[in-house]
This record gives sequence, structure tokens and C-alpha cells, in this order.
Amino acid sequence: MKRVERIAYYEELLNRTEPVLADLAKALEQYAEAREGLRKLEKYLGSAQWRKDFEADEAGKLPEDLPRGVLSEDGIYNLLEENRELLETMKELVK
Repeated sequence: MKRVERIAYYEELLNRTEPVLADLAKALEQYAEAREGLRKLEKYLGSAQWRKDFEADEAGKLPEDLPRGVLSEDGIYNLLEENRELLETMKELVK
């Protein structure tokens, strides 16, 4: 590769990589803020209170217009599993 081609090639890499890293830094900051919510959701899913809330929903004791994604049997679990998979992917990427 000639000097001018080489410089142009690496300039392109630099220009493509800089915004990706900026986006990643922002996403990691947002993820750091969301981790506490993930911990709370995990604790709630394994609690007696979640079971009581689920049973109240099944018995029709909750308002019909109340969003209740947290009471689906897979909602929180799937989110937590996705988090685990992303953490594994990040570990693999930094090896």
C-alpha cells in the first residue's frame, strides 16, 4: 500500500471508529444508571410480593388500564437473561 493510500485508509478507520466509541461511552453510562433498576427487578421477581401481585392480577383485582408487563411470567426474566447475555458478549469482546 502506498503512503497516501495507507494514510487515507487509516484516516477512514479513525473517522468511523470515533463516533462508535462515543456512542459506546454514552450507552455504558446509561447502562450504569440502569443496573440498579435491574437489581430491583430481579429482587422483585423472586419475592413473595411479586407472587401476591401476580395473584391479584389473575383474580382481576387490578385496574384494567394498569400496565402490568412486570407481572408477565417472562417479562422480567427475559430482560435479566438479555442482560446476562450482553455481559457475556462484553467479556468476550475484551479478551
